[in-house]
Amino acid sequence: MTDMTDPAVRVADAVELAPDLLVIPNHGVDLVPNIGVVGGTEAVLVVDTGLGVANAAEVLAFATSVAAGRRLFLTTTHFHPEHAYGAQVFAGAATYLANRAQADDFATKGAGYLEMFRGLDPVVAARLEDVRVPVPDEVYDGSRELDLGGRTVGLRPTGRGHTTGDQVVEVPDAGVLFTGDLAETGQFAILPWFPPHDTDVTAVGWISVLDRLVSDGPRTVVPGHGEVGGVAVLTDVRAYLRELRDETWHRRGSGLGVEAIAAEVRSVLVERHPEWAGREWIDPGVGCLCAEHDAQTATRG
Repeated sequence: MTDMTDPAVRVADAVELAPDLLVIPNHGVDLVPNIGVVGGTEAVLVVDTGLGVANAAEVLAFATSVAAGRRLFLTTTHFHPEHAYGAQVFAGAATYLANRAQADDFATKGAGYLEMFRGLDPVVAARLEDVRVPVPDEVYDGSRELDLGGRTVGLRPTGRGHTTGDQVVEVPDAGVLFTGDLAETGQFAILPWFPPHDTDVTAVGWISVLDRLVSDGPRTVVPGHGEVGGVAVLTDVRAYLRELRDETWHRRGSGLGVEAIAAEVRSVLVERHPEWAGREWIDPGVGCLCAEHDAQTATRG
């Protein structure tokens, strides 16, 4: 990877989706997430940190200004570095909350992902200088209801999808849902299928997660990356994952090998979605779905 745009969070561009509910948009920049700042009368919750300590410091300063003396909380949607690897900056200033599966992801895979991201590009390595793998202050099992004062926010682990520890953040009074990378717009869905090091992603499980989220009917969906929108943000990702599944499984059922399937499926999907970014994520998705197809076939056999 060369000439990568600096993944800098731009807090000055924050937009208000509802009273006391802001999003710092990523503007389509790689490795910059959409970041949430959600307030109640007594506390403010930050959703995701950005990549590295400098970005997180910007986010913390912005959230502290918004909070104006209210207590600060931090949560992260999953363990990937651009979403969580600035959490150390919040130590002593905010209480960092994470679900059990996400905390386990940090413990078992966090160091490996940190090194992998440092190898992506010098600008990313610079952003990750002096970064430590996050350690949450509070780890919870199941869902967590967080009372911010006049506004209750739901921290909802979804089960395996994009990662083992995926979590959405619900703001019911505003009809807003933060999805992390369970939903992104304008690109092929990222299935981090890296055998033998990481095979926790499940496309089949991800589709089921999206089924549940769609049925909840959020009015506003804030994806991990890309444009904020309505429920179509979720249904569009689900439609693509179903498409990827069907194209892959049809060919796997005919006995083709993974590489041949990937070449065919990539050609089909790029033709259907020529404007989407992230074509390099089609092949890992095919690999994941071939493994899931084989597992289901073995179980039936």
